[in-house]
Amino acid sequence: MAIIHATNPATGEKIKCYDLFSHDAVEAVLDNSARSRSEWASLSLDGRTVLLRSLANVLRTQKKNLAELITSEMGKLIGEAQSEIDKCAWVCDYYADKGQQFLADTPIESDASYSYIAYQPLGTILAIMPWNFPFWQVFRCAVPALMAGNNILLKHASNVPGCALALEQLFQTAGFPSHIFSSLLISSNQVEAIIADKRIHAVSLTGSEKAGRSVAATAGQYLKKTVLELGGSDAFVALEDADMDETVMAAIQSRFLNSGQSCIAAKRFIVLNSVADEFIERLHMAIEKRQVGDPLNPETTLAPMAREDLRDILHQQVSGSIDQGAVKVTGGKIPCRPGWFYAATLLDHVKPGMPAYDEEVFGPVAVVIRATDEQAALRIANDTRFGLGGSVWTKDAQKGENFARAMDCGCVYVNGMVKSDPRLPFGGIKHSGYGRELSLLGIREFMNAKTIWIK
Repeated sequence: MAIIHATNPATGEKIKCYDLFSHDAVEAVLDNSARSRSEWASLSLDGRTVLLRSLANVLRTQKKNLAELITSEMGKLIGEAQSEIDKCAWVCDYYADKGQQFLADTPIESDASYSYIAYQPLGTILAIMPWNFPFWQVFRCAVPALMAGNNILLKHASNVPGCALALEQLFQTAGFPSHIFSSLLISSNQVEAIIADKRIHAVSLTGSEKAGRSVAATAGQYLKKTVLELGGSDAFVALEDADMDETVMAAIQSRFLNSGQSCIAAKRFIVLNSVADEFIERLHMAIEKRQVGDPLNPETTLAPMAREDLRDILHQQVSGSIDQGAVKVTGGKIPCRPGWFYAATLLDHVKPGMPAYDEEVFGPVAVVIRATDEQAALRIANDTRFGLGGSVWTKDAQKGENFARAMDCGCVYVNGMVKSDPRLPFGGIKHSGYGRELSLLGIREFMNAKTIWIK
């Protein structure tokens, strides 16, 4: 039988092996999910609300163990892993508070005596989720979908199998009916057949461009709704009047959170020439304070990357950019120690044609692109095939808002770090995908907005 294994990124040592589900096991999960659909969809909103509050409580009770599991399987700093569990509990509370309001019928004026939109669940959603936020990414997809009355089947990333099984157990512990949330330990090669299966009604993917194209093509062939959250190369634009203390502090946090492995991390620091030298000097000083070490140690400030192959790709991007003229201010090397660490890196004078300019740089590497003026900064910010998030830093709030409106992406923060927040819609445009998660828009993505006309 085929197996997958979890490996500790901080040491390179295998943690545990898991058997992939057989064909019969997958069939049983699909059958059980299909049989449970009508019962879950007919459960009152009050009943679903109670279960979400129970789930939030279970998460908070088990936070320590769950955070340690995240850190052991994908290498996240333990403090960041604990914050991830807190955020999962928050999204449960949010939809427990707002779900009934979001799902209420919407009256519409028409030629009927009475007409309205009723929001009804689509059915079973296949959630294909990544490793970098192994609990939060799942929760931000699953919680609104479940509150809406859908079932969830999770195909998690192959390097976090323990997290996948722990997620299923969490829903059982919280009291959810059996088979409403199920995890499938399967290979990527099995995904196409599951999308095609008539027991699956829609797909949500957070992952790479390549995976997004494949999933969208398969789902399109079978006319199934998809939501895609793919890569990002978020612009972090520092204008001439930016508060440099605040800006550099946010730059460090936004770039090096999760060892730089976040779709909405600041990937491209676009800085006006007039303040570029000061920005780089301050950023360099802050980067030098990053402390590589055991991610379970609260004193560590730079965790390993999640996989060895990802680190190797990152190093190739950095080396290729330097070969083409980028200036290495610091880092740019693989530390001589066990585990999949990469030195905190700062590149200056990055230009079009370099990997660090054109590609998504997924790791602890800060890329600085200098701009002659605000118009050039905006052009550079939009000069990417991605369109997930971005931020602009200025003391002039109106200028910042105008700049934000002109940026081609799904969300822009003025004087704030890009983040996902249950209260705000989250998603991208261009090659960063389509559809929205979270907030009102997120809960309605996997629903039938049914028009009802009565005379």
